[in-house]
Amino acid sequence: MDEWLTRARDALAQTANMPAAELELNDQTAATLLDLAALAAHESGERTNAPLLCYLVGKAEHGGVDLETLATALRQP
Repeated sequence: MDEWLTRARDALAQTANMPAAELELNDQTAATLLDLAALAAHESGERTNAPLLCYLVGKAEHGGVDLETLATALRQP
């Protein structure tokens, strides 16, 4: 993670009263989220859908479904 994102992660972790390590992004997760953001922006024609989709994915993942399963569902035609 770059410096800005690390600071954002730390602020979120502190605010949520959780260890920052729980919000760590590995390369594969980052690549999947960026791919989904691009998919949302290009498929919908609205750039603003990219962060909104990533938020929804995070909420769904919090419900117990892993990121790759969610990404597969979104990539379906």
